Amino acid sequence: MSKSFKTAYNPDYMSPPGETLQETLEMLGLSQAELAERTGRPKKTINEIIQGKAAITPETALQFELVLRVPAAFWLARESKYRAWLARQDEDARIEKDVSFLDDLPLKEMAAQGWIQKRKGKREQAKEALSFFGVVSSAKIPLVEEAAFRRSSAFATNPWALAAWLRKGELDAQEIQCRPYNPESFLKTLSSIRSLTTKEPPSFVTELTKLCADAGVAVVFVQELPKTSVSGATRWLSHNRPVIQLSLRHKTDDMVWFAFFHEAGHVYHEHAKREILLEDKFDESLDHRETAANRFAMDMLIPTADLQNFLKREELSPDSIRRFAKSQGIAPGIVVGRLQHQRKLDWKRYRDLKRNFSWDKWPVKTPTYV
Repeated sequence: MSKSFKTAYNPDYMSPPGETLQETLEMLGLSQAELAERTGRPKKTINEIIQGKAAITPETALQFELVLRVPAAFWLARESKYRAWLARQDEDARIEKDVSFLDDLPLKEMAAQGWIQKRKGKREQAKEALSFFGVVSSAKIPLVEEAAFRRSSAFATNPWALAAWLRKGELDAQEIQCRPYNPESFLKTLSSIRSLTTKEPPSFVTELTKLCADAGVAVVFVQELPKTSVSGATRWLSHNRPVIQLSLRHKTDDMVWFAFFHEAGHVYHEHAKREILLEDKFDESLDHRETAANRFAMDMLIPTADLQNFLKREELSPDSIRRFAKSQGIAPGIVVGRLQHQRKLDWKRYRDLKRNFSWDKWPVKTPTYV
């Protein structure tokens, strides 16, 4: 759910403190000229304060306190509220002209997932959306360039929806307390994470988040938005703060875990890169960084030599695959996915050995590491 702070009532109109000053003078039977004389302020200044053209300064407030016997704190608070109201009016007018970007955002889905709240009126909805992105105008919303998308096939992508998905990942990552990134610790952690592939989401998500946070990596799962066409993303929020973001776009366990280890490969091999790397598929025909990340993921999940020995000594069957998976300490679906990728199995064979993940069984809140 998007975080918000309770604010005081914002009236449609607020009188300047000069009106209160004029009422006070009339009650005391003083003229503007007499107030100017007693305070030592120019008559023009007093008149401009009453008209709302000039602000009541701390010095003037102290003088009013002595002459009018009204506390300086009252005048300063009155002035502060009035100036804040004026600033809000100007801000609302500016935002009123900056609402067209709402047409590009999947607001319904963002609200349904609790990222933002639905507001009445475009101006208020624009303010809610800008607050979500942490920017003052739509021009400041960071849209990802097409070049960052390591895609193997053309999908219709909405850059605004993608920006929203990435922003949600950034916000969730900020909730995870991580130690400074340590590549050696992370590599060692990845070896122990393999065993989590046999567990169900409520358990492995918590453990995965804690293990990676201890090595300095924030891992977040963020539900895909329409037309984001993304399986995973890697980026560095700072020189020692890498983030792995996954979407469950391909909901089988082999694809989800391969996506994690693929992104982990980017983290391990490309320390502190400021570029955002996005994937929709993990194709060997892509650039060398993607090929390296693919190879890293495959070797981490199933060492190539072990797989080759298995294929030499056993016929492929559900039972043999289960036995090999058990010997490797991984889920059978991962073995099936690897064999299918290497065209040792037809894509339709042994699919029942894969587990399907769904968001309705996913932890609602991102676990935090303490």
